[in-house]
Amino acid sequence: MREPTETNNGSPPPPQALLERLKDYGQEDAFALWDELSTEERELLFKDIESLDLPRLDRIIRCSLRSQGLPVVAIEPVPENTVSTVEERTIEERERWWKMGLKAISDGKLAVLLLSGGQGTRLGSSDPKGCFNIGLPSGKSLFQLQAERILCVQRLAAQASSEGSGSSVSIHWYIMTSPFTDEATKYFFENHKYFGLEANQVTFFQQGTIPCVSKDGRFIMETPFKVAKAPDGNGGVYSALKYSKLLEDMASRGIKYVDCYGVDNALVRVADPAFLGYFIDKGVAAAAKVVRKAYPQEKVGVFVRRGKGGPLTVVEYSELDQSLASAINQQTGRLRFCWSNVCLHMFTLDFLNQVANGLEKDSIYHLAEKKIPSIHGGTMGLKLEQFIFDAFPYAPSTALFEVPREEEFAPVKNANGSNFDTPESARLLVLRLHTRWVVAAGGFVTHSVPLYATGVEVSPLCSYAGENLEAICRGRTFHAPCEITF
Repeated sequence: MREPTETNNGSPPPPQALLERLKDYGQEDAFALWDELSTEERELLFKDIESLDLPRLDRIIRCSLRSQGLPVVAIEPVPENTVSTVEERTIEERERWWKMGLKAISDGKLAVLLLSGGQGTRLGSSDPKGCFNIGLPSGKSLFQLQAERILCVQRLAAQASSEGSGSSVSIHWYIMTSPFTDEATKYFFENHKYFGLEANQVTFFQQGTIPCVSKDGRFIMETPFKVAKAPDGNGGVYSALKYSKLLEDMASRGIKYVDCYGVDNALVRVADPAFLGYFIDKGVAAAAKVVRKAYPQEKVGVFVRRGKGGPLTVVEYSELDQSLASAINQQTGRLRFCWSNVCLHMFTLDFLNQVANGLEKDSIYHLAEKKIPSIHGGTMGLKLEQFIFDAFPYAPSTALFEVPREEEFAPVKNANGSNFDTPESARLLVLRLHTRWVVAAGGFVTHSVPLYATGVEVSPLCSYAGENLEAICRGRTFHAPCEITF
């Protein structure tokens, strides 16, 4: 390689070896403003480019751009026999699955995987979404509600195990953050003493970022010395688990099943024994909880089958033709495409390994056209993302498990004042469900405002899904709003 010589204006040229590597991948424009940079800025640019895995990025950009416009296999409704619907589920099945799930949990076979890379920007907060307090009487954050549900399941599993209540059960919690939320998330957990969990049963890891590119696949520069990057989507969890060696960590702990969910659901049943038992009973590689689509135009992705006998996958609402979205199954009276994806998934550890390798090999990311901050102001460019549901086409077998929306789905996505999925709508869903639990357990609720606008909150430390409340509630009167705890 020839020695670098000075450029015309007397400044040293870009590092030759790195420039040649960039040229190999058509990305040499990253050094276009080199001559105008200070020594410190050149060092920053050099480190930024050095940190990129150029062969991998080139493969991802080429494969993703090439996949655009390719013919898509026709979709079919999900076969009825792959779905366990609420009305068809017997009490015996529910009890059997619940016990099977608790047994696997007490044997240490379940890990919980939380997708928590997002900030609460749409909620008017720069904190991680999980730090958000939706306004419940207890003032608990989403993180605390989820941690306490894990504590409750651990206790239930310990009580159900043959060794009796003396044995302790620990569910390991893997939490995926992003470069934007990592530090704040860790601080929040430390500050709240892990909400009663042991610090060593919680593992944080970061999702990756990926350069934003122009429509012809060239890196967009955020500043003259920094490539514009964005998080690689919640589907980045698969490669993040692989590269951080956490799949091996799970195997070393004896984990066989992984419960995966998104942070912004105030009613999420973390480590649900019934869902786990169903999953084990069906012997499938992947499963998802689904809710019935509320109306044809609801903006949710739905599960479909790709081609005759093909794998189950998720189609976003924007990709579903209006006539298909409104089509009715004449036998069931339901929409033909009615099973909504709500980011509540269960995978075997073996399958997660398979997915991480398969997605890496295929290197196809979704392209989202967005305004990217750049040296030219806001530039229209492409963000590359993978989604959590990209795993499903790799599954040799998938089962769906319907849950009642009002019991398990209270999304927190938009600020109060929006039409839907706000902290206020989620708060009311929690209070209404817990009020029903209390009344069913023989309690009474009084209220100064209409009951539709208030209710009681049951601490997850008392009850996971409405069980074991008679001793606390029977014959007692609670004035809403309040928290019921031990």
